[in-house]
Amino acid sequence: MPLYQLTVNNKSLKVEADEDTPLLWVLRDHLNLAGTKYGCGVGQCGACTVHLDGKATRSCLLPISALKAEVTTIEGLSENGDHPVQQAWKEHDVPQCGYCQAGQMMTAASLLKQNPHPSDAEIKEAMNGNICRCGTYLRINQAVKTASKP
Repeated sequence: MPLYQLTVNNKSLKVEADEDTPLLWVLRDHLNLAGTKYGCGVGQCGACTVHLDGKATRSCLLPISALKAEVTTIEGLSENGDHPVQQAWKEHDVPQCGYCQAGQMMTAASLLKQNPHPSDAEIKEAMNGNICRCGTYLRINQAVKTASKP
C-alpha cells in the first residue's frame, strides 16, 4: 500500500492506504476523525463534507490518491467550538438526530468564507444538496444568517 503525506486540520500526517480509498474512510478509519459522517456514499447527501483548501467538498467521492489540498474536518473548524457557525448552530438549536450536522456546518462555513454576508437565496443555493433527515432546514438557514452577522 502506498504511503500518503496529508495535511489535516493543520497537522502533517502520513497514511498508508490503497490509492482508491475515499478520503472519508481515511479520515474515519485511519485518522480516527469520526466527525465526518458516511451518508450515501455517492456525494449526494452532504454528510461527508470537509474543506479542501477552504472549499466544501464531498469526501466520499475523493480517492486519497487524488488529494492535493489541505483538509479541514469538523474537528478542525475550531479548537474551542467557537466558530460563528458552531455558535449559531447552538443558538438556533439546529440538530435533532445530528447526523448531517457536521456536513451542514462545513458547507455553511465554506459559504461564509467565500461570501461573508449571503442573501437568503445564496444561502439556500449553497446549502442545497445537504440532506437533513429530520427536516431542520428552517433552523439551518436561520443559523447561517446568524453566523453571517458581523
